[in-house]
Amino acid sequence: MFNSTSGNNKKRVPDWLNSSLWSSSPPPPPASPSPKSSPNDVVADRGVKSTPATSAKSSVQKAEASKYEPPAPAPPKVAVTAPPAVVVRAEAPKVEAQDLLGSQGRYYSSEDDEEDGARSNVDAVADTASEASAAVTVSSPVSAARPASSAAEDISRQAQLLQELSRKVINMGELRRLASQGIPDGAGIRATVWKLLLGYLPCDRSLWSSELAKKRSQYEHFKEELLMNPSEITRRLEKSSLKNDELDGEDKGFLSRSEITHDEHPLSLGKTSIWNQFFQDTEVIEQIDRDVNRTHPDMNFFSGDSSFAKSNQDSLRNILIVFAKLNPGIRYVQGMNEILAPLFYVFRSDPNEENAVSAEADTFFCFVELLSGFRDHFCQQLDNSVVGIRSTITRLSLLLKEHDEELWRHLEMTTKVNPQFYAFRWITLLLTQEFNFADSLFIWDTLLSDPEGLQETLLRICCAMLIIIRRRLLAGDFTANLKLLQHYPPTNISHLLYVANKLRTHPAG
Repeated sequence: MFNSTSGNNKKRVPDWLNSSLWSSSPPPPPASPSPKSSPNDVVADRGVKSTPATSAKSSVQKAEASKYEPPAPAPPKVAVTAPPAVVVRAEAPKVEAQDLLGSQGRYYSSEDDEEDGARSNVDAVADTASEASAAVTVSSPVSAARPASSAAEDISRQAQLLQELSRKVINMGELRRLASQGIPDGAGIRATVWKLLLGYLPCDRSLWSSELAKKRSQYEHFKEELLMNPSEITRRLEKSSLKNDELDGEDKGFLSRSEITHDEHPLSLGKTSIWNQFFQDTEVIEQIDRDVNRTHPDMNFFSGDSSFAKSNQDSLRNILIVFAKLNPGIRYVQGMNEILAPLFYVFRSDPNEENAVSAEADTFFCFVELLSGFRDHFCQQLDNSVVGIRSTITRLSLLLKEHDEELWRHLEMTTKVNPQFYAFRWITLLLTQEFNFADSLFIWDTLLSDPEGLQETLLRICCAMLIIIRRRLLAGDFTANLKLLQHYPPTNISHLLYVANKLRTHPAG
C-alpha cells in the first residue's frame, strides 16, 4: 500500500523538529558503562556519534531552528521567557516528601536521568540548576524544589491567577492562558481553577455559593437513591405504610402485615424488580471495589490502613457506582478509577475546608463533565466507529506521519509497532499511567485549559512523546520499541509540553 523506497518523495522533517532541544548530539558515553546498563543500552540511549560532516549539518539546522527554541533557563535574577502555552520548568532533585503521596512526592532521581541518554539541552541546564537547590525539603505532595528563576515565574503566575480569580466575573480566556502554563503547586488554587475549566463553577463568582449548594444536594440525593440496599428500601416502604395506616386510624387492635409485591421479592426476575437490579449491579460493584483498592497503591492518600485512606477509597467507590447506575449505556469500564483519582485528589486537597469536605460531590460532577468529551472511547460497540477509540488512535498515527514521516514509517512499516499496542492506554487513561502523579497534574493543567478541547491537545502530547524519543525509536526493533513505549522513560514535562505546543504552532508542510 505504501511505497517505502521512494526516497525522493519522502517528506522532509521540518527544521524545527531538528532543534537541539531533542536531536542535538548527546554527550559522549562514559568510558565504561554503569553496572545498570549494558553496552547495547548505551548505544541505544546515546545514539550514533556525529562525524564532522554531520556536525556541520547539525550546526546549520540549529541556526535555522534557533528562533523556535525556548531560551534556556538562566541563573537566578534573569527572567525566563517561554512560549505562551507552556513555561519551561526545571526538573527537581530527588527529595523525601513527608506527605500523603508517600514515595510519589518527588520528581525523577539522578538514576532515572541516566537511563534517558537523549536528554535535551534544557534538561541539562535544569539539572545544573536543581543541584543548587538540592537541600530544599518539600512539604507539598505535588511540589518540589526549583531554581530561583522557576520559583519567580511560579510566584508571578500565582499572583496573576489569584487576581483573575478575585474578579466578579472570571475571564475564561485569560484563565485558560495562565493555567495552560501550569498552576503553581503551592498556591492552593488548582481545585478552583479546574472546576472553572470543567464548567462546574460559573464565571460569575456571585453564583458560586448557590450552584455548589444545589449540586452537592443533588449528589446526596443520588447517593440515597442509588446506593441503598434493597432491604433498606423495603424497610422504608414498610415504615411509610405503617404511618399511613396510623393516620387513617384503620385496623386498630390488629397487627399490621406487610405485603410483598412481586417486584419486591428477592427472587423476582422482573425488569423493574429492585432485587433483580441489585444482583445485576453486584458484578459491576465488585469490579469497582477491586480497581479502587488498586488505585495508586504507593500513595498514602489512596491506600493504607488509615481512616483517611479508607474514607478516600469509599468516596471513589461511591462516585463510580453512582456514575455506573446513572449511565447504563456505559456503566463502569476498568480504568475509570485512574481518571477519577487526580480529580478527587485535587479537590480533597483544597485548603478551603468546606470545599474539601464536599470533594466527593464536586468530583462526581467534574468527572461526568470530563468523560463527556470522550465517553465513546469506553463504549466497546463504538470502537470501530468514527468516534471510537480506534479512530482516535488512527488520528494520532496520521499526526505523527504529518510531522515526522521518517519515524512514522519506521514504527508502523519497518518494525510493525501497531499504535494500539501503546496508544490505547495513553489516550483512554489521559496519560495518568505514563508519568508520576505530580507530573500528571501538570499535564492535566494543559489538557483542561486548552480551548481547542482536551482530545486535540492529548493527541499532540502523545505525538510529542514519540518525537522526543525518536532517536531511540529509530535505533530500536519491534521488541525494544514496544517495551520503550509501554514503559515510557522519565521526561522533562515542560519540554514535552513545549514540543506538543510546537506541533500546533508549526504544522508540517
